[in-house]
Amino acid sequence: MNAINPWSEAIAFPLLSSLMLVPLLATIATVASRSTVMALRFAFAGAASNLILSAYLLSVFNGAATGIQLMEQFQFAGMSYSVGVDGSNILFVPLTAVLTFLILVYTLITRHVTNKSFITSLMAYETILIGAFTAMNIMQFWLWTLLEILPVLLLTINSGTGQNRGWVVSLFLQYWGSGLLMTLAGFLFLAFGLVGADHDLTFDWLTLQENNAYLHDETLIFILLFFGFAIRMPLFPFHGWLPLLAEHGTVASAAVFLVGLKLGLYALIRFILPLLPGVAEQWAGFVLTLGIISIFYGALLALAQINLRRLLAFAAVSHAGILVIGAFCFNAFGLEGSLLLSVGYGLASAGLLLSVGLVYQRTRTTFMPRLGGLFDNNATIALLFLIAAISVMAMPGTPSFDATHLLVEGVIEEHGWLVAIAMVLGNVLAAAVLLRAFQQSFIAHPKRLRHNARSSRYVVITERSLALIICLLLIGTGYYTTPWLGFIDQAAAAISKGFPIHASQLLDEADVVPLEEQ
Repeated sequence: MNAINPWSEAIAFPLLSSLMLVPLLATIATVASRSTVMALRFAFAGAASNLILSAYLLSVFNGAATGIQLMEQFQFAGMSYSVGVDGSNILFVPLTAVLTFLILVYTLITRHVTNKSFITSLMAYETILIGAFTAMNIMQFWLWTLLEILPVLLLTINSGTGQNRGWVVSLFLQYWGSGLLMTLAGFLFLAFGLVGADHDLTFDWLTLQENNAYLHDETLIFILLFFGFAIRMPLFPFHGWLPLLAEHGTVASAAVFLVGLKLGLYALIRFILPLLPGVAEQWAGFVLTLGIISIFYGALLALAQINLRRLLAFAAVSHAGILVIGAFCFNAFGLEGSLLLSVGYGLASAGLLLSVGLVYQRTRTTFMPRLGGLFDNNATIALLFLIAAISVMAMPGTPSFDATHLLVEGVIEEHGWLVAIAMVLGNVLAAAVLLRAFQQSFIAHPKRLRHNARSSRYVVITERSLALIICLLLIGTGYYTTPWLGFIDQAAAAISKGFPIHASQLLDEADVVPLEEQ
């Protein structure tokens, strides 16, 4: 039975709805503004306000408590609105707010925004992501993911840099459309699966979890939801849309889109593991196989790339394999490691993408054979890329270090040493790809004569500020991960106790009486 803590018992106003309302109002203000300068001001006001609200969210969240906190529930026009936070989603909300603010700073540096559509789409995207991460109603979650298509399309079409954006958008719609149809079918089977067991039709996540023993067609539901979420993660072989979108879209939108990718992992942890724990255990071998293939496939394909954008996209495919293996460890170590690592990957990957965007601003290319020797004149960008790459590599002092150790411990406990070694080797290979990219882009002798664009003092200061903020966030959270683990450990422990096969194994082990005590 999940404990429910309403928002009115902890704070004076509905905080989670406010976190969605602020960027929504900023979106409306940017549409109504008469100039890009005014639109930027409204966007910065909304993004800064959400940063403060997300910090307040962390301060009022009780990591020692179990269940859903700051719950908001009401019904209107026959529809139910339900939002809440627990250890599974608490860190994704501030991550979304931080990356949105950083991308707005990036727009000041590059000054590549010539119309309001980019700023409007960015603020709308923040609204949608926070709404999806906090939704406690499965149809409410699905509607947010459906709306997510709109800002992604606008960001790609209006602000992208590739020549084949129309074809990329068509392919993107095919992948995401099929994923949305599968998740919709899975959610409908979930909701109607309780009707035959003398339950009213409901889409409430808490009700579905408490009554999941009455569900029918659990295997079909698992297949529909897992394949739908696998497209979002993206996991091999459902990843085909990501490298093309990264290559032809805008780098700035790709940075916040990384949080959207984490929505796939979050959905797996929120809607599959607690609602279908028995089927998840039965399909663990299949998921493990896909995860290992994804790790090495993504790393090897990244090694073969000459375009930095595609390289980072395939590295994300490799990381998705690591995260899904951690989620299917069926123990608290693996779940904690996967959640914390996904947040660390999101922040570090944003640093990588924004540094690549600054490289493109200077050189008008992201092809490594055309780069080289950038460190001398672009030391700030080079250091940002290097520290972000080191963070992805799980080096000490970075947020992914402790997360990787937890994940490896969970993998060893559930799947054994061979799987853990394979996962670590895949991560090392992905790290080598990033170091190779750094060497070829920033250290190696330039392959051709290049005229670097001159930057004003204002741009240089803003650029250094952006790099400093990201590096401080990475190093600061890396050296002190205890509070972040405190946010998620209760949720991870609660989910791990719900798996019937593993829970019965724990009970059997507890019933064994040592020989000397008999």
